[in-house]
Amino acid sequence: MKRCMMVGLSLILLIGFSVSCVWAEPLKINMKAPDWSFKDGDGKAFTMESWAGKVLLVNYNDPDESDLNEHFTDAMKKAKDQGLLKDETYKGVGIADCKATWKPDVLIRSIGDAKAKKYNTIILFDYDASLRNAWGLAEDTANVILLDKNRVVKAIVRGRVPDDQVEAIVKLAIDLQNQ
Repeated sequence: MKRCMMVGLSLILLIGFSVSCVWAEPLKINMKAPDWSFKDGDGKAFTMESWAGKVLLVNYNDPDESDLNEHFTDAMKKAKDQGLLKDETYKGVGIADCKATWKPDVLIRSIGDAKAKKYNTIILFDYDASLRNAWGLAEDTANVILLDKNRVVKAIVRGRVPDDQVEAIVKLAIDLQNQ
């Protein structure tokens, strides 16, 4: 009898969790983004509050698509190298959607380490797709989310950033850090 109750309770909790993931409202422009916590390759935990008071660019990627938005990330890096985006007011981070790939975690961390060095940033790892589910992000692709200093969504692209939007998003990031 106790075993049946435990199985039933477990099933109810599992269904409740599944429904909550399905019913999570996807991020939209001008919506405040819910916080998260992920670890980097060294096991250090970070949240959005790790960069409180800064404009935050989140690149959430399927590791199989890690180069999909490199044209955009290169444009953001160029703005930073030119001093248009400043360390004091802006931070770009990458988060790997580890559940979206067949690649083993050790290979994902290796890809992340290479990106972290190239862009002088932090790469975090979402092993269970919790952020993808919570934020309603696209699976099997790249996602770009630009948040203002109050963690309000100012730009979101699910998939490849169109070439004609790159400059506008870079300018938006520059403008947001000056507010």
